Amino acid sequence: MIRDQRSQGRHAILGEIRRAGSVARVDLARRTGLSQATVTAITAELMGAGLIEEGTALAGSGDARRGRPRVGLQIRGAAHLVAGAKIADRSIVAAVADFTGRVLGEATVPLSGRVQGTEALARDIAAAAAKAAEAAGTGLAGLSGLGAALAGIVDAEAGIARWSPALERRNAPLRAALEAATGLPSFIDNDANLVAMAELYFGEGKGIADFLVVTVESGVGLGIVLGGRIYRGIRGSGAEFGHTKVQIDGALCRCGQRGCLEAYVADYALLREAALRPGPHPGDPQAGMAQLLAQARSGDPMAASIVARAERIFAMGLANLVNIFDPQLIILSGELAQHDYLYDEKVIAMVAGQTVQAGAPPPEIRVHRWDDLMWARGAAAYAIEGLAARALAGLGEDAA
Repeated sequence: MIRDQRSQGRHAILGEIRRAGSVARVDLARRTGLSQATVTAITAELMGAGLIEEGTALAGSGDARRGRPRVGLQIRGAAHLVAGAKIADRSIVAAVADFTGRVLGEATVPLSGRVQGTEALARDIAAAAAKAAEAAGTGLAGLSGLGAALAGIVDAEAGIARWSPALERRNAPLRAALEAATGLPSFIDNDANLVAMAELYFGEGKGIADFLVVTVESGVGLGIVLGGRIYRGIRGSGAEFGHTKVQIDGALCRCGQRGCLEAYVADYALLREAALRPGPHPGDPQAGMAQLLAQARSGDPMAASIVARAERIFAMGLANLVNIFDPQLIILSGELAQHDYLYDEKVIAMVAGQTVQAGAPPPEIRVHRWDDLMWARGAAAYAIEGLAARALAGLGEDAA
């Protein structure tokens, strides 16, 4: 029990320092509920381990009686360098960051294939991380860990990709393959979870305990933050918004089941419907989506019908999330320019119309546009968390 309390105290203090940026010891005691003596002992441990350091005196926070300014504690950026990688549809975006999450280098490399074997994908990720490390002025040997974000169902604890559109087979031991390819401690998770982590660390969710992040690109993802932590479920499939069912025996989803929300909202689903229309169709998915949306805006009946159905189903899905979670905030996150039709006022109004009326304003829905580098930053943040947990587990048990 004492050991658990000490471990929890270390995690609480390190997490609070990360959230605050710079915070005095007395404020850590107040915010965490730990005694001043315990805070002093634990912060000394963390400083001894090189995870935190003293910064400058906090403005307006001195002890007037003794003339002692309160010194802020902060994460020590040089403690570790980590890489984060996002596996997109055709490429891998990688970033190298210090222990505070500050990006030092980035790189984008093409995938060898859109669907690959486990070892081949691990080699591609390693190549992207190495290129980002080179941009940061180091190499893979200068890194302490690697985080990777990919679409699909990921058992983060076991390090296994249960299913991903990027992999040829299910139950792929991707973490082990990454560690073999890079020589680094590696951490993998669903990409929407790591977008949520990026929002929690750096974005619109900073300082918010309970929020949801919805992403739409080649698929539809959901990240759930409850009590300031990512919720993954027992099997790593607790946030598969795109695979919630909206139609019995409906359209075929790329996961192999039918009637999933993604099978009506994701790019491939809309393009599958558009392919039934007469006339030429671009071979490139991005060009195909641009053509479909342009035709819908110009009043083409079939194109407009395809887009309108996607809007209705997406709004229904968001309303279901509100009715289930009642979160403080929903963030529609990612590079959204191609999906603006899903985020306009008409769709948000449809969400409000399908939400249980509780006599209070509904949760805020906020759009946050960013590029794939921010997904990689979320993966880097995941590696930071994993390395921090290992470092804390390795500390002695002599904190009071």
